[in-house]
Amino acid sequence: MSEPRPPLVLGIETSCDETAAAVVAGDRRVLAEALLSQLDEHRPYGGVVPEIAARAHLDHLDALVRRAMAEAKIGFGDLAGVAATGGPGLIGGIMVGVMTAKAIAAVHRLPFLAINHLEGHALSVRLTADIPFPYLLLLVSGGHCQLLTVEGVGRYHRLGTTIDDAVGEAFDKSAKLLGLGYPGGPALEAAATGGNPKRFALPRPMLGRAGCDFSFSGLKTALRHAIEALPPGPIDARDLADLAASFQAAIADVLADRTGNAIAAYGQKGGTLVVAGGVAANAAIRARLGALAEKAGLRFTAPPPRLCTDNAAMIAWAGLERLRLGLTDGLDFAPRPRWPLDRSAA
Repeated sequence: MSEPRPPLVLGIETSCDETAAAVVAGDRRVLAEALLSQLDEHRPYGGVVPEIAARAHLDHLDALVRRAMAEAKIGFGDLAGVAATGGPGLIGGIMVGVMTAKAIAAVHRLPFLAINHLEGHALSVRLTADIPFPYLLLLVSGGHCQLLTVEGVGRYHRLGTTIDDAVGEAFDKSAKLLGLGYPGGPALEAAATGGNPKRFALPRPMLGRAGCDFSFSGLKTALRHAIEALPPGPIDARDLADLAASFQAAIADVLADRTGNAIAAYGQKGGTLVVAGGVAANAAIRARLGALAEKAGLRFTAPPPRLCTDNAAMIAWAGLERLRLGLTDGLDFAPRPRWPLDRSAA
């Protein structure tokens, strides 16, 4: 008798400026991924323009879904469910993804799963590794910077969050100050290569304080002052590398300090520290947090870089995790521009 086929879920991601569809199997195989980046559309504006993003999702999502299904060599009848990002994010784009997923679910009589984008990031590490619950999570992206304990699917306790900017936003805005363009995170990381991280004495907001909250707005201001103190004219290559390296080192110090407090509060020896979200693709930050985890006796892991940025595979996987528990959603689900993981947190 043949083994039962693992369930398949179609995932759709449209929360910001990536239009994506993917098919993932319950045995952790990613059967297909189709993604369209909107970087060229938003680059002239130095950031994401919501109206442009929503229109791009509307123009391209159907074709990406067809491509993913064809690549996976399946029909809609082979699916066990359809998952789409239901929030948080830019509401126009979320509506496009949710309505597309609802239509597929309704026509083919499939379960519909509305996925919290942050839960997609939080569970993405379990797509590539058998990480058991509970674990400690540092979620760092363009819109979010949080420390949480992940007790299980749908069960999250927030230990700390940013009181102003998210770390990814700080990277993007600082890269713009340095003339590095958009998206800022990868550009600033590349510029920091070979730079002297100790040349510019940038502040480490919240460093040494109790608790697990973050702050990054003062660091951006300090970087601007350091740039203004340079000789007039374009920033030369050495100054640029040193400024980028100094900024990146300050960010890493702050993340390590606040995560260290979270590890102390977490108090679980032999557990796992996970870092996820777009900023988790930064190699210097990964190395710093890995060393911190090793010193604390924790396993350290992060999703591969392609699963750190916004993607549909993590949405499909979160859908599979929820489908196993019977946590499906009705077709009356309303897209949410805000949707905290820990609803009890302030």
